[in-house]
Amino acid sequence: MSLAAVYDHTAIPDNFQPHVETAAFKNSMRFLAGAVSVITVGQGPELTGFTATSVSSLSADQPSIIVSLNRSSSSWPAIQRYQSFCVNVLADDQQHVADNFAGRGGVKGPDRYEGASWQKLATGSLALVDALTALDCELEEAIERHSHSILIGRVRAITTRAEAQPLLYWHGGYRQLSNQTAPTGGR
Repeated sequence: MSLAAVYDHTAIPDNFQPHVETAAFKNSMRFLAGAVSVITVGQGPELTGFTATSVSSLSADQPSIIVSLNRSSSSWPAIQRYQSFCVNVLADDQQHVADNFAGRGGVKGPDRYEGASWQKLATGSLALVDALTALDCELEEAIERHSHSILIGRVRAITTRAEAQPLLYWHGGYRQLSNQTAPTGGR
């Protein structure tokens, strides 16, 4: 197939928008399914955190993770101060944890940790006991773009939970995998 056949200027769909509106972009992102994680940060009375689906691996050679964080979040100052965070990938039985860290019901700060068990890992960040996986990270870099920061975290410790399924978020709601067979190995 030629490049001209792939890139046909006459085949522009009727719903194509040459200028992308914020609302259209947000609606489009609702179609991007993602694992639900809670990012924990801070210590003592400065404990806080947030729910995120914008988490991705960056490198296996130097194990690292990327997390996107709105700088208007109450977690941003704690990230700057403590220079560490923990990515807790949630299992399908941990929706209540996601809701707490999303601030549902006005839950803030250390109160977000209520109703779950936590353990301190290498950086001093708290990991959710029984998370699908928890990645304890040292902040390597924060790249500020638009309203957000892209956090690059160097992974310092990992915990995992065997035989669990992920909690997913898609189209404005929590979802679960329909196939209940857990993966048994690598790729």
